[in-house]
Amino acid sequence: MTISTSIEGRVGTITLNRPEARNALTAAMLAEFEQAVVDFDHDDAIGAIILTGADPAFCAGLDLKDLTNTYNGIGVGAERPKVARRGLSVERSTPMLGAINGPAVTGGLELALGCDFLIGSHRATFADTHARVGILPGGGMTIRLPELIGINRARQLSFTGAFIDAGTACEWGLLNEVVPHGALLSRAMELATQIAETNPSTLAALGSLYAELAGRTDDEAYREEGRASRTWMSEKFDARVFDRQRQDLIERGSKQQR
Repeated sequence: MTISTSIEGRVGTITLNRPEARNALTAAMLAEFEQAVVDFDHDDAIGAIILTGADPAFCAGLDLKDLTNTYNGIGVGAERPKVARRGLSVERSTPMLGAINGPAVTGGLELALGCDFLIGSHRATFADTHARVGILPGGGMTIRLPELIGINRARQLSFTGAFIDAGTACEWGLLNEVVPHGALLSRAMELATQIAETNPSTLAALGSLYAELAGRTDDEAYREEGRASRTWMSEKFDARVFDRQRQDLIERGSKQQR
């Protein structure tokens, strides 16, 4: 299996597991990955997903030997498989964070961009070499990358094909934080566990709001958020849960300040 999965508590981890090829993606591997996402997303016991790679790389992109089978194999000029939210060709409501352990290149970068947010080890690097190898992105690169780092920096990465290191990626907004390599998965598990403590239906609704409204600054976006909030409060708000969760958060904050 080129995709391995594990479960710890309410967190499911998906690992790209083809280290001898720097986790380069084949069509079969992508199918396995998407099935793993679906399986975790449909499992009520899973509240968060971690995506990472087997060292030494996160993902080197599409396996060029398999490129014909992945895209052209369905017929020249045929429509590529539909993509869902965040560029992935599979829908999910369960939050997924990327733990980037090494190079994330081209299709591997697109796969990372399909996560809700990213953290990385100091070994993480990023590059978009689509133009260098004569292909165009089809997994959300030109949408998601500018959203995170700005259009000019996104153009710089895509036009040059140059690599940036973890520190630069964090400074630009691609990574939320950088941790020592050996601490990456434990930090990812810490964050994922915090996410998994939250009510799944609330997280799904919040994720949908971000997907629909992020990047918009028009007045109607604010009105849409307000309407969604009022609908939620009238239909799904539970004061007892609110009081319990608020007290738990207060107690946790007090412990962290000691």
